[in-house]
Amino acid sequence: MLEAYTIKNMYDLNETIAADLFEGATYPWEVLSKIKDFIAELGPKLPKDKFEQRGEHVWVAKSATVFDSAYLGDYCIIDEDAEVRQCAFIRGNAIVGKGAVVGNSTELKNVVLFNKVQVPHYNYVGDSVLGNYAHMGAGSITSNVKSDKKLVVVKDTASDDKCETGLKKFGAMLGDHVEVGCNSVLNPGTCIGRWSNIYPTSCVRGCIPDHHIYKNQDNIVPKQD
Repeated sequence: MLEAYTIKNMYDLNETIAADLFEGATYPWEVLSKIKDFIAELGPKLPKDKFEQRGEHVWVAKSATVFDSAYLGDYCIIDEDAEVRQCAFIRGNAIVGKGAVVGNSTELKNVVLFNKVQVPHYNYVGDSVLGNYAHMGAGSITSNVKSDKKLVVVKDTASDDKCETGLKKFGAMLGDHVEVGCNSVLNPGTCIGRWSNIYPTSCVRGCIPDHHIYKNQDNIVPKQD
């Protein structure tokens, strides 16, 4: 069992408007197929003094900032004090947390961004869950489909544990406070534990334990206190 990469070990559910989405799930990728329906159910219940409806299934907090050039696709919730900057492209099925930043030319699709997440410059984030205060450096992306188009299997090389997800589209699961360096690629099925750092220009595959530094696939070291 991939115990280190369960929801309870990767995320503080107090830091997302979508906490109920994770109820009954063990691993975070189990919620990917449920995001759209969850938004459709939650949106009409959001307090009207704090949120305004901008489309059939689009709700934006009145305290959020959405630039005119940003695109908000169907099934989308932008929480309080979030910022969606110039030319951001939110394709749909996206929950953007309180105080989160979706930057210029960043694309989101079928994602949950917890509170204070930053994807501020030229990022692609698809079929992924990013925990509280997770940050992706400029140009870093989640690759969400394998080149052979096979179903994604989550593999922990340290323990040889693996989990067949049954998903063709699966980007990355980033725990709380994860830092991803600029121009990195997170391959399908990547899971990164809380407080871990990824070096810039990395090509990451598999599972990275919490409180570690990823320098390359053969050099993953514990953080020093």
